[in-house]
Amino acid sequence: MTGEPLIDFRAASMEYQSTGGEWTTVFKSLDMTINVGEFVCVIGPSGCGKTTLLNMIAGFVSPTGGEVLFKGKQIKGPGAERGCVFQEYSLFPWLTVAENIEFGLRCRAVPIDERRDLIERHLNLIGLADTRNKYPFELSGGMQQRVGIARALINNPAVLLMDEPFAALDAITRNTLQTELLSIWKATGTTVFYITHNIEEAVFLGTRVMVMSSRPASIAHAVEINLSHPRVRTEASFNEIYRDLETALYSHIDPALLKKI
Repeated sequence: MTGEPLIDFRAASMEYQSTGGEWTTVFKSLDMTINVGEFVCVIGPSGCGKTTLLNMIAGFVSPTGGEVLFKGKQIKGPGAERGCVFQEYSLFPWLTVAENIEFGLRCRAVPIDERRDLIERHLNLIGLADTRNKYPFELSGGMQQRVGIARALINNPAVLLMDEPFAALDAITRNTLQTELLSIWKATGTTVFYITHNIEEAVFLGTRVMVMSSRPASIAHAVEINLSHPRVRTEASFNEIYRDLETALYSHIDPALLKKI
């Protein structure tokens, strides 16, 4: 069910002081709500604070002002209910595929029989049941990222936090994994918060896309995407949304940054 608030940013701010004593405001008094079941994509210029938003939800950093809430309670640190997948695959090279996926369950002392069932289910979910005994170096980049997704999902998180997870992959693999991610999202009902620099990817995946401005950042533009899945990238409706987001993105970038693009 969508519509029920899951994550709330309430007047959240992030400021930091450099070693030279200068203060930088990443964003200030930012309000944002992510609802249960949404697939929220965030785009914006480099350095605007997209990853900072994700890190706040994950509990890796805290706002310097305001608050970030998960199910109505202030986030005070990491938790298994908030799974993370990053651009770097971050798999343990000394563990097999199955052992990497199992890692969080072992940390939580989940009984072995239950672990086996969950590992089997998630290996099938990502289509890698035949690689269970392989090591990360034996897998392609796309396969490694699937393992990373399964490792996050096996803990049954309420939200999956993804920071440009497919950015380092070739175009064909990236498009394939986008489609597979949508299948996983539909199968699990997990809320997704997804950071990307790719407007096309955001339109293909998201139920809502938010555009962040340059620093001090704000949510400058937001679009609800009501196109059904699977989406066709060449359709007029798809490209209309793409152009709207592209216009919004470039109109909220500092002109000084545009000169460097």
